[in-house]
Amino acid sequence: MNLVTHQTGPRGQHVRKVLVEQGLDIKRELYLGIVIDRSTEKPVLMVSPDGGVEIETVAEETPERIFKEYINPAVGLAPFQARKLAFALGLEGPQIAQATKFMSAVWEAFRATDASLLEINPLIITGDGALLALDAKMTFDDNALYRHPDVKEMRDLDEEDPLEIEASRHSLNYIKLDGTIGCMVNGAGLAMATMDIIKLAGGEPANFLDVGGGANAEQIKNAFRILMSDTSVKAVLINIFGGILRCDVLAEGVIAAVRDLGVPVPIEIRMEGTNVEEGKRMLQESGLNFTTADTMGDAAEKVVALGR
Repeated sequence: MNLVTHQTGPRGQHVRKVLVEQGLDIKRELYLGIVIDRSTEKPVLMVSPDGGVEIETVAEETPERIFKEYINPAVGLAPFQARKLAFALGLEGPQIAQATKFMSAVWEAFRATDASLLEINPLIITGDGALLALDAKMTFDDNALYRHPDVKEMRDLDEEDPLEIEASRHSLNYIKLDGTIGCMVNGAGLAMATMDIIKLAGGEPANFLDVGGGANAEQIKNAFRILMSDTSVKAVLINIFGGILRCDVLAEGVIAAVRDLGVPVPIEIRMEGTNVEEGKRMLQESGLNFTTADTMGDAAEKVVALGR
């Protein structure tokens, strides 16, 4: 038997769990995974004879070693698709039937749990020819967790960043990064574009923070509190498109947060949309030291300079 310890927690807390694994005679290592392919709007089952390494590396260096079958959600994984992939892996004899049954079970687990990713790496063939999942990883659709309380109960807060936990309590989408420019944006796509343009301007984003389209003044304040809890943040860029979240509501929340929290770092604001002129007027008349920009490029260059 192999004794493997897991040191849990993103900040290196003490060991909380011990995992005991059976030693196995590994003859081959394979890869098997299901993910949502958004270009075809279907789940895709992927296999590769090159298991035990990152699938991204295989896709980049030897893409011909990845074999795929797209699954019609209304029909499910057909047996012929599973057999086709089993042959592609070079399996023989009884392993074909075993792999077909195994892939069908993996698909059912993916479907039944509303997963967005199910990855087994490596899927091994033992010395006696058995097929076993040596390691597995699953990602679940957050919007479907209300249907799966058993999955939700498995959440381990020791494995998550404390700031990310705090953000989730306020319905904020936050991911901590290693840079110095704090970002507050509404909309995931705009948030990604904001991080990209900060890097293009020579800076490094300190976080991904999506306050959502329907954020109110209180959520803006909570978002600032989380941003300021990261001591590496030297400047903040607020990039908002005022659709559902009106620009005057954003301005109200920003002004209240800066006054209440005593935000010590410079703040660059770029906003467009509903009530934008009213929002800008509120910022100008607040008496606080805000810098504004009309374009994303200008905002990124200014905030990177402020952060220095």
